[in-house]
Amino acid sequence: MNPTLSSRPFMSALRWLVFAIAVVVLNFPVIATLVTSLKSDAEISSNASLIIEDPTLDNYAAIFAMADRFDILHYLMNSLVASLIGSALAIGLAFPAAYAMARFKTGRSWLLPLAVNLRAVPLIIFAIPIYLMYQQVGLLDTRLGLAFIFALVNIPLVLVLFTSAIAELPFEIEEAARVDGASTLRLIWHVVLPMSLNVVAASSVLAFIYSWNEFLFGLMLTTSRATPISVGASFFFAASGGGVRWGVAAAVMILATLPPLLLGLLMYRQIGRSMTAGAVKG
Repeated sequence: MNPTLSSRPFMSALRWLVFAIAVVVLNFPVIATLVTSLKSDAEISSNASLIIEDPTLDNYAAIFAMADRFDILHYLMNSLVASLIGSALAIGLAFPAAYAMARFKTGRSWLLPLAVNLRAVPLIIFAIPIYLMYQQVGLLDTRLGLAFIFALVNIPLVLVLFTSAIAELPFEIEEAARVDGASTLRLIWHVVLPMSLNVVAASSVLAFIYSWNEFLFGLMLTTSRATPISVGASFFFAASGGGVRWGVAAAVMILATLPPLLLGLLMYRQIGRSMTAGAVKG
């Protein structure tokens, strides 16, 4: 028997074993939190392993039973609305700007690096002026105010991704549309945007995930009405009435991370391609 052929199953099994170990190690915090959320209080104190002896959903039921003190649905809805609006605003503002940079080189040599560098600056430096501005215009503790800041945070990232993607589109199609009399706005809407749907979808998911996980501005700009889940989840320990219920706390964390986690899993191929293209061509 050819030794090379006989070793293939072994190498394949070894490869999958390494992948499985890497997945468990990299995702251990999420796996451990999920396992804890499915254990009873008694089992959590007696069984610290990842093996669940008696699975239960009581911890998840307990969250909704204490809605008068800890309204998780309110926090989730705030995050959902603000993240959706913030992502849509970032996409809507960045796409035409990226088209101007990619096709007409408008500001590409200075505006794009400036926007990217602003994103690299610690966000805390924007906190005080934005708080004062929001206070003047009445946007504190509102979902719309939270959405505006989410858009501001995400625009540099989607601008880089869009600029790289549009620059790679075949220019001949746009020239043909211009010959047929299409205006720039019509060209962007009917020609460039349909050809860029993959990167638009991936950028939208990335913007949504980053918005959902944003903590600093959620903490500074909201108090109760528009508090996002990234901040609201931390209120659980004060609202639980003394004593740490690790199972319920773990269930809160799982519910708080579920939407971005599912989106990331569903769109990871498109996100990976968009990020790689942006890194290589940008």
